[in-house]
Amino acid sequence: MTARRVQTALFVVYLAGLVRVTLWPKLGPDDGFDLVRTVLTWLDVHGFPLTYSATEFVANIALFVPFGLLVALLTRLRPWTVVGLGLATSVAIELAQLLFLPDRVADVRDLVANTLGTAVGVAVLLAARTRQQEPVPAR
Repeated sequence: MTARRVQTALFVVYLAGLVRVTLWPKLGPDDGFDLVRTVLTWLDVHGFPLTYSATEFVANIALFVPFGLLVALLTRLRPWTVVGLGLATSVAIELAQLLFLPDRVADVRDLVANTLGTAVGVAVLLAARTRQQEPVPAR
């Protein structure tokens, strides 16, 4: 299997996961969020106060890092165009949640976090490519 096919397969699997996480109705008490709340409470008790809102913001950034990396890897689009696609994808998700998923909450902070995550993914790829092109110092 070529590298391109592997990258494409990863992107398809990622998109399926993205749809599952963002566009499916919430699952219920066993959706994993009880564990998140338990961990946040434990951290708070031990001197590391993290709010659920802050955790969700960071999770949304992490959710879109693969989007930026894989779209930049699979296309010849300019970096800011990839970031724009991340924003457009996030807008589509938030609109779908607002219009069709009453159990979900559309939030402008998600747009910011998702777009930032896309930018981080693009930056990771650009940094890796730059590092590959650096000459090896002579000894």
